[in-house]
Amino acid sequence: MNPQHYKALVAKLPLLKAEIGKVIVGQQEAIDEVLITLLAGGHCLLEGVPGLAKTLLVKTMADALAMSFKRVQFTPDLMPGDIIGTEVLEEDHQTGKKFFQFNRGPIFANVVLADEINRTPPKTQAALLEAMQEYRVTYNGQDYPLPRPFMIIATQNPIEQAGTYPLPEAQLDRFLLYIRLGYPSEQEELAVLRQTTGTDRPVLQTILNDKDVLDLQTLTRQVYISDELLTMVNRLVRSSRPGLSDTSDKSAGAFVKQWGEWGAGPRAGQALILCAKARAVLNERFSVIPDDIRILAYPVLRHRIALNFRAEAEGITTDKLIDELLKP
Repeated sequence: MNPQHYKALVAKLPLLKAEIGKVIVGQQEAIDEVLITLLAGGHCLLEGVPGLAKTLLVKTMADALAMSFKRVQFTPDLMPGDIIGTEVLEEDHQTGKKFFQFNRGPIFANVVLADEINRTPPKTQAALLEAMQEYRVTYNGQDYPLPRPFMIIATQNPIEQAGTYPLPEAQLDRFLLYIRLGYPSEQEELAVLRQTTGTDRPVLQTILNDKDVLDLQTLTRQVYISDELLTMVNRLVRSSRPGLSDTSDKSAGAFVKQWGEWGAGPRAGQALILCAKARAVLNERFSVIPDDIRILAYPVLRHRIALNFRAEAEGITTDKLIDELLKP
């Protein structure tokens, strides 16, 4: 690829963040992590209390990227066909012959928002698995490729758990990042109140198209990472596993053995490296630095590590365990 084309695309990323910032006040860390997921070609899970603009963030990003966007509200009565589509009986008006036509569901979009994904039963949740991994949908023995780029952003509410269906570990592992949104600062919240209660509505400009995003995803994989940082990622992931004897940090190993049930698998290391490369691109760099790994260790690992019952009773969180793993 032409290096000038690469530089031109990377230079547009700050403009993309600025466009999203016209609508979303604050939440810079969450915005960065969603864009990192996009550049890495993965999917992410957004968790936050109602009213933190999770849906608006996703819609705004899709608008600034000129990509097709679909929102699916997950409810207890949602069926797999409501997501992937169904076959309907059609009739050819010229010949009178009847045939089955596959009507594509909302999953056939570049950006799919799975709103409150834990509100729907596992059978419907599982309808996303093939799409997330294989970028295609199989219906009645026929494969239907999904548009590229393709990204699923799921949301869930951490407060109300009655009537929910927690995502199984196998599906959680398909999400590249587990992003947590916090409350805005006092000044940010004041800006939200001022901006959203008037008559002015920001007009977004298109910064990148689908081909640009695909090019950036290709370039992300070409970002340089040293052998020392690869070793750092490998040791970090392996040290999250209780009972593993090759951890170099004895205190972290003891902490993991005391509170951990099981640790992250090899996919976590792959995700951390890809996301570190994507963060480098987002910051207009061409190589990974240690901070890329340290900062992204939390959203990459927090849903790939399970704590034991004792840890939950004592209020130990996965982020606290990651704190221990990252200590020098």
